[in-house]
Amino acid sequence: MERKLFRAGNGWSLFLPKVIIELLKIDPEKDTIEMQIENDILKIKKVIKEKEDIE
Repeated sequence: MERKLFRAGNGWSLFLPKVIIELLKIDPEKDTIEMQIENDILKIKKVIKEKEDIE
């Protein structure tokens, strides 16, 4: 799946299709994500909060 970046303020944004959000089981209103770069590959994953962080 190819996507283009688009301007957002002073930076750039990437549109993530709903299907990707669903596959990652991300609730965009509540969850946060982590981004890592490995060998020129951007990896995005949902941050799993530990039990003590939730309480």
